[in-house]
Amino acid sequence: MSAHTTRRTSAVRSRLAVTGAIAVAGALLLSGCGDQTKGGNAGGADTKSAPLADKLPKELRDKGVITVGSDIAYAPVEFKDKNGNTVGIDPDLADAMGKQLGVKFEFQNGTFDTLVTGLRSKRYDIAMSAMTDTKDRENGVDPDTGKKVGEGVDFVDYFDAGVSVYTPKGKTQGIKTWADLCGKTVSVQRGTTSHDLAKAQATKCPAGKKLSIESFDDDQQAQTRVRAGGANAGSSDFPVAAYAVKTSGGGKDFEIVGDQVLAAPYGIAVAKGNTQLRDALQAALNAIIKSGEYDKIVAKWGVQAGAVKTAGLNGGK
Repeated sequence: MSAHTTRRTSAVRSRLAVTGAIAVAGALLLSGCGDQTKGGNAGGADTKSAPLADKLPKELRDKGVITVGSDIAYAPVEFKDKNGNTVGIDPDLADAMGKQLGVKFEFQNGTFDTLVTGLRSKRYDIAMSAMTDTKDRENGVDPDTGKKVGEGVDFVDYFDAGVSVYTPKGKTQGIKTWADLCGKTVSVQRGTTSHDLAKAQATKCPAGKKLSIESFDDDQQAQTRVRAGGANAGSSDFPVAAYAVKTSGGGKDFEIVGDQVLAAPYGIAVAKGNTQLRDALQAALNAIIKSGEYDKIVAKWGVQAGAVKTAGLNGGK
């Protein structure tokens, strides 16, 4: 869910593409998906025993909760299981970080394109929602107009992912690249990197081969449009597309076409100026990377190819 700029070579894209199976292995299936509550993560640690609690701002230590803005409809990154619990890669990582910091991370659902606004209004303490770290987002710049629209955010980078295109299974319509979408209709989630890529491609299509873009509030709606035949193809971040290919219709609805593009970092967004919280999150992520807990979580969800060795700051392009 993002607005990427190319950061990886084709070799890295190939490495990620090889993991088409990994993102959809048995560990991805809903059984054993996690132990989160409806309100967010179960578990947070006691501040008295948490090793990094003193790194947090005092008001968050006292409150014992970090409020997370997230679009909870983006399996397997964050989504609701059959019991209505919030599960996925991000909630599991947040739970592990919470034990380091001595707080609970409570996920609150919101549409993706309103999460940064929610940070500015202090509705959320952070946004964690498969959000790609980009210079535009860091600087508060609208990627369409190039104009300043806000003060921007800081990112704590924790995962790498590219963007994939998928079609109805057995009906690829000759689509292998973004250029092949000219003359067709693509379905995407609003405000994502897929949406940005589609808009950029539309400006490159030749006369008489218009690329029609249908954008939706969440990725599930975009998938439904492709499934129903209303769009020739859909696009989303690779882990999400791979999960949909495996699970939708028992694996009979979709297939990924072509290679991933624009591998770039997912980041936890923090309001500019909130450097103590930003640095605490980075310390917690690096702690779970060092302990091996991070690797266990990404392996559980079958997305090892996107794992990072260290949590960075503002590494977007």
